[in-house]
Amino acid sequence: MNLSLDHHVPPGNQPYIGFGHVWHTRLRPRLHRFVVPTFFLMLPMRTLRQRPQSAKPLALNRSGALAFRDTDHGDGRGPLQGGALAWLEALLSAEGIHDAQGEIWLQCYPRVLGYTFKPVSFWYCHRSDGSLRVIVAEVNNTFGERHVYVLDHPRYGQVLQARKVFHVSPFCPLEGGYRFEFRRTGPQGLRSVRVKVDYHDSAGPMLLTGVAGRLEPLNAASRRRALWRYPLLTLGVMARILWNAFLLWLKRVPVHAKPETPAQPVSRSFPSDDWQ
Repeated sequence: MNLSLDHHVPPGNQPYIGFGHVWHTRLRPRLHRFVVPTFFLMLPMRTLRQRPQSAKPLALNRSGALAFRDTDHGDGRGPLQGGALAWLEALLSAEGIHDAQGEIWLQCYPRVLGYTFKPVSFWYCHRSDGSLRVIVAEVNNTFGERHVYVLDHPRYGQVLQARKVFHVSPFCPLEGGYRFEFRRTGPQGLRSVRVKVDYHDSAGPMLLTGVAGRLEPLNAASRRRALWRYPLLTLGVMARILWNAFLLWLKRVPVHAKPETPAQPVSRSFPSDDWQ
């Protein structure tokens, strides 16, 4: 059963890990596609703030084969400054969102053997009654820059849209926008997750991308399976970006110069009927 805005999602009390795949399909000007297996974390950030010991066997703000560091997100705040959750809460307040007082789940890549690169992370922010209030997409590029898309009043299974204002790939112009779609299934939305992020320009859809996976509790067994199957997961993310960039270059896909970083680090979604 897919969750909607009207279904309650009670706060969870333990981290989860998702095993699944990432897909990427370029439709223009040359067809290019790949699908790769992956895993990712789903972390109850407010629970972890209250009970950091519940993060085991994840190495929380310390070295470990499978680790999470607050400084990898937001404005780089460490745990003494409240960490990534404090950044997210300050962001919501600055954007006038004051009713996301329930659990905040973070879907992200971990550090694996000390290395991380997170092309995009998703923060699912709930009200006190457990209903979904807002989703924050935190996007990083290979130049060390970051931009945030605040997707307001989301509903699972419906499209949310935002104009593209942040440079990610030299093979895409800085125009058009993204269409996001989120689906989660099972009790509390903790059976599976599927996220689609499609890029459209003035000529229509250009890139179809996404990630999907089945969720299970993060414990010693699931941690061992993740590290055994994907020992170089996050290093592989960067390697695939570079390799596929080379393949696109061989296919003579036009390259666009890197534009200036947007003056505002945050963008808001807009209603579907405003799409042009």
